Amino acid sequence: MFSCEKRLSSGCLRAKRREWFFNADIRRAEKVVGKSINLALSHRGRTALRAVGLEKHIVAEGIPMRARMIHSLDETTHPVPYGTREDHFIISIDRRRLNEVMLTLAESQPNVTLHFGHKLVRCNLHTGRMLFQLSDNINERVEKFADSIIGCDGAHSAVRDAMLKQAGFQYQQEYIEHGYIELVTPPTKNGEYAMPPNYLHIWPRMTFMLIALPNLDKSFTTTLFMPFDKFSQLRSPETVVDFFRTTFPDALNLIGEESLVKDFLGTKPSSLISVKCKPYHFGKAIIIGDAAHAMVPFYGQGMNAGFLDCLRLDELLEEYNGNFERVYPEFTRRMQINSHAIIDLAMYNYIEMRYLVNTRSFLIRKKVDNFLYRLFPNTWIPLYTMVTFSLLPYSECMKRKKWQDTVLRRGVRIGIAMVVLLAYYRFGPRPPVRMYINAFKSAVKDWFYELRVRRFELNRNELIGMP
Repeated sequence: MFSCEKRLSSGCLRAKRREWFFNADIRRAEKVVGKSINLALSHRGRTALRAVGLEKHIVAEGIPMRARMIHSLDETTHPVPYGTREDHFIISIDRRRLNEVMLTLAESQPNVTLHFGHKLVRCNLHTGRMLFQLSDNINERVEKFADSIIGCDGAHSAVRDAMLKQAGFQYQQEYIEHGYIELVTPPTKNGEYAMPPNYLHIWPRMTFMLIALPNLDKSFTTTLFMPFDKFSQLRSPETVVDFFRTTFPDALNLIGEESLVKDFLGTKPSSLISVKCKPYHFGKAIIIGDAAHAMVPFYGQGMNAGFLDCLRLDELLEEYNGNFERVYPEFTRRMQINSHAIIDLAMYNYIEMRYLVNTRSFLIRKKVDNFLYRLFPNTWIPLYTMVTFSLLPYSECMKRKKWQDTVLRRGVRIGIAMVVLLAYYRFGPRPPVRMYINAFKSAVKDWFYELRVRRFELNRNELIGMP
């Protein structure tokens, strides 16, 4: 979390800031406790980084991934591209390395001071008073004051806990029934990648899945997502190896039995949480990132949404000349509906990744979407492209996806009706041809009417500035 003190300009990114971190400085730690799942940087996050001159620094630390590589049970693979254009790729970045680079760049700014090992115990949202407990001396507490408190302290936010005590604050959290364990796929004996590096590798197995993202050191950060009750059945080296040999045989060969058993049995499955709340502000405090909208990691948008929060907050500070009393309510109004939308989309994408990517209907829909996108690039944009490679608000992405589903369903009905009519005309009694022509015209007219009405609604929402 950080605070802005003695605001020097309208933009908080240029204000005098002091930042407090609960953990020690990870740049000096030999081993960092916490998540190690790689992060996927895409258009929204890159846009925010570009605005503060950090894009090139961060992109240089990652590896482009242009498609999903699907690993079938018979050990065959096939790619599913993310998009149709050369710039349609996401970037795999090591979580620790990203934090180290950003901390170093932030610390180099003359208006930024970093304080590590400070746990926020209590804060007054209206006076800006904060009470910290020092990690190296649990009996010592430090009191600080700030003009504004920005809580970006994660899914278990202490600033959000203070908001929970305020009347009118709405909060909802959900732990899903699936957890995850982190593994490592090492480089080959020749020091090369064990799999093609420019892919997000997925082993979809209906109710669970294994994924692997490339690292600069030629390894892959490999993560197993699975129901907790399934994890509880794997408690010995034999059951773990047998499970992987049956469900992920090619992955087992790459990870190695010894390394698999050590990593799998050496830790407990971690949980996954989604958080929705409203509003994002009270008094002098506001929450952003996971503190405001923690989500499951299956759309790769958690970091990107957090970076976008920073960009939008800074834009509002410019727009309202640094008036926090106007900025904070407007931030909630614009961002809350979109945050809830991406939380829901992230949950849906888990089903897509572990199950739908292996279905024929999904692959057909993917081809249809890409075909229509090439024909009508400004009208028909696939859902993944909207979410990952554009700045279209998340809520608008969902609305357009529903419109696309309606159009395709009507198209399928027209196709089926035509087949039935032609079959009847070929094999049944033959009424006048004019009857079939009129029926077809009527169906097509209804379809295009629905298409025009839906598009008008979408365009109207854009014109009136729907968030």
